[in-house]
Amino acid sequence: MSIHPTAVVDPGAKLGAGVVVGPYAVIEGDVEVGEKTRIGPHVVIHPHTRIGKGCEIHAHAVVGDTPQDLVFKPVTSFVEIGDDCVIREAVTIHRGTKGGTKTVVGRGCYLMANSHLAHNVELGEKVILANGVLLAGYVVVGDGAFLSGNCVVHQFVRIGRLAMLGGLSAIGKDVPPFCMTRSGDVNLIVGLNVVGLRRAGFAPEQRKEVRRAFDLLYRSGLNVSQALKKMKAEFTEGPALEVLEFVEGSERGICAKSAVAGEDD
Repeated sequence: MSIHPTAVVDPGAKLGAGVVVGPYAVIEGDVEVGEKTRIGPHVVIHPHTRIGKGCEIHAHAVVGDTPQDLVFKPVTSFVEIGDDCVIREAVTIHRGTKGGTKTVVGRGCYLMANSHLAHNVELGEKVILANGVLLAGYVVVGDGAFLSGNCVVHQFVRIGRLAMLGGLSAIGKDVPPFCMTRSGDVNLIVGLNVVGLRRAGFAPEQRKEVRRAFDLLYRSGLNVSQALKKMKAEFTEGPALEVLEFVEGSERGICAKSAVAGEDD
């Protein structure tokens, strides 16, 4: 373990073997930092924060501060960060807004500079947030999703697995798994993330099923209820079923299809 002499570490913090704490970092009590995690200069880690092994937290990041929620009361809530995450400069991650709740960052996520996770956000594994992404309270992002620079996502929105959001997208409705948005669009799907599907190892037959589910939702002329009915008749397993279940569980509704051709057209 290596702690710079200018760092302030509360005696109640628990630091694993091989942790490195840089100059002027502040680590408060009731913080746990896993083995071989590196804490950069001027990082602030507030109470009730759990950080996994092998993470990198870069300069001026703030983790575990209280929520920016006008109804927040002083309660014990948490931030949990999985192993092997990278949190770049000036990222802010706030803890849950209700007692006992938490904000969660899954294993292997990469949060680029100035991105923000509001209270009760949940990131799956290997999510990438580019510079300046803003996630409001209770946003849920599925495994392997990629949110490009300066995307903004409204509270309670869900972003599906392997979805890809173009830069400056503004999202107030759910984005189904495997879908893409175009830079600067508002609540519009432009197509399927076909490159992401290939890179994730989806077999040709699986990609065909995803395309069929997408076509039923967005190109068949059916409304969402009718499309779901046909999907239920066709799919009982696999990634197309994942799309079906995601859309069925949507409370905010899903993004519409843009008239612009996408990656799969």
